[in-house]
Amino acid sequence: MLSGKKLRQMYFDYFVDKKHVVIPPAPLVLSGDPTTLFTGSGMQPMMPYLLGEPHPLGVRLVDSQPCFRAGDIDEVGDNRHTTFFEMLGNWSLGDYFKKEQLTWFFEFVVDKVGLDPNRLYVSVFNGDPANHISKDEISPGVWQTLFKSKKITAKVATLDTLENAAKVGMGDARIFYYEVAKNWWARNGHTPATMPVGEPGGPDSEMFYDFGTPHDPDYGENCHPNCDCGRFMEIGNSVFMEFIKLPDNSFVNLPKQNVDFGGGLERILAAKNGNSDVFTTDLFMPVITQIEKLSGKTYEDENQKSIRVITDHLKASVFMIAEGVEPDNKQQGYALRRLLRRSAVKLHELNPDVDIKELSVLVDSVFSIYQGVYLEINSLSRIKEFIRTELGKFEKTLSKGLREIKKHAHITPEIAFDLYQTYGFPLEILEEISGPVDHSEFDKLKSSHSADSRTASSGMFKGGLADQSEITTKYHTTTHLLQQALRDILGNSVHQAGSNITGERLRFDFTYDKPLTSVELEKVEEIINDKITANLPVSSQTLDYQEAVKTGALAFFKQKYPDKVTVYSIGEYSKELCGGPHVTGTSQIGNIKIARQESAGSATRRIYLTLSAQNGNKKPL
Repeated sequence: MLSGKKLRQMYFDYFVDKKHVVIPPAPLVLSGDPTTLFTGSGMQPMMPYLLGEPHPLGVRLVDSQPCFRAGDIDEVGDNRHTTFFEMLGNWSLGDYFKKEQLTWFFEFVVDKVGLDPNRLYVSVFNGDPANHISKDEISPGVWQTLFKSKKITAKVATLDTLENAAKVGMGDARIFYYEVAKNWWARNGHTPATMPVGEPGGPDSEMFYDFGTPHDPDYGENCHPNCDCGRFMEIGNSVFMEFIKLPDNSFVNLPKQNVDFGGGLERILAAKNGNSDVFTTDLFMPVITQIEKLSGKTYEDENQKSIRVITDHLKASVFMIAEGVEPDNKQQGYALRRLLRRSAVKLHELNPDVDIKELSVLVDSVFSIYQGVYLEINSLSRIKEFIRTELGKFEKTLSKGLREIKKHAHITPEIAFDLYQTYGFPLEILEEISGPVDHSEFDKLKSSHSADSRTASSGMFKGGLADQSEITTKYHTTTHLLQQALRDILGNSVHQAGSNITGERLRFDFTYDKPLTSVELEKVEEIINDKITANLPVSSQTLDYQEAVKTGALAFFKQKYPDKVTVYSIGEYSKELCGGPHVTGTSQIGNIKIARQESAGSATRRIYLTLSAQNGNKKPL
């Protein structure tokens, strides 16, 4: 069976042969994207370059990016959904386009990986007449030529909506036109109608692998590539960033058209190995084997969901902790805490006699998969102890929940949801202990809570740079001034540990082991405003990494930097490696105000900062 490590290297080798440069992965906690908590796609750290900023390593790039999507947490448990995954990516920044991209991906999966082309099906964009965007006429022709080269007749059919697709079925077609909702790409899931003015977007073409399993009629009368019954699995998506939206809501071609490809390493590997369960690949099985030993249960039907959840969540947790995330009740820390506690509950479900702290032993298996690729061995013992400590704290909460259950002769949907929300008990565990619960009422409560949570945390887990608006650009530039001002006052051991930007404020985390005094805060604020008033120029240059460091450029984040990097300088005051949006002169920022400070974990402080002026005026935010 093909290994994940081998497949990753095969992908790099193939695209290097096509004159691409391998770029290092971005951190899972992405410093250059101030609007998101985690890197959720390979595209995310590439957005500045897709929007026009030159990449220091050229116009043809290839990578494999570890990703985490908190929004998928409730989907984990089936054969293909995970919160943590690797996305293979190749990029054309104004260079090649549809013909080359589709040809190379087809050649890679068929000729290099060895997938059976008879099991491959593709989708293409059916156009958006309401916004005067024509259907993609080029991609189907390229696909037909590629299939013909393998002696396969590839007929084209228009399915458009998912409802129509389920009604009419596939027939004998292999290439399918779908509506804008399925085959149009724009940031944050926008359609042409909802895209902001000035935003780029374009059609995409997805490839699906047919595992040949029988269609489940619960998912519709007929099967088709976008059906969720499990027969088909999407393995890659070629996005063609082709258009930009104008103020009159029309669309024109971008001066430089880009390619953004994303393919699931785990999914391509599953297709190669002929098993639709991605968890049976070597990217998961070492962890699963250790769970079996720990719990005394085998990876079979009744245990599969719990084992899959534990496997996925522990992998994600290890990567988060390796990057300095600590359990908390908000933001990245909340996601980590939820993953660890959910894993503990699932272990209890498998075997209530096992000490949940023993989940820490699974870290060894995660390291066996990724050591030397993403994880450093010197962090192994620290991560294991970290997990033991956190789950030791949760043991008491778990015990309280079990005692609470015993107080009730009958578990109502309201009680079940309260236990779910308060203690993290899944409904299935509650039913195992106390009998059936009305699922419809429980789901209503859960859906209502989820809607409230989504409203309260809107944008929190969105993938991609949410915007490069004027206000966001000002805040991002301010992070450079804030970091240097903190070093001026507190010493050069201080460095950035993360940031988050909204339209209303900047949140900046930095290493320091005690609260700043009011005098220190005032000095930091004064320095920043002095540099803003001075209207220092903001400039950038591309340098070799070692040369950039020798010039004094700051590089703090735990990532492998490429050989060539972009260095941003603010006058003679600040110099950092960075890839985000910046103003051209500091006076464009407007005066700042430090709103408050707080702890952000062990030896880490957090500052909230606001702008007191926008667009050169003195109106407060």
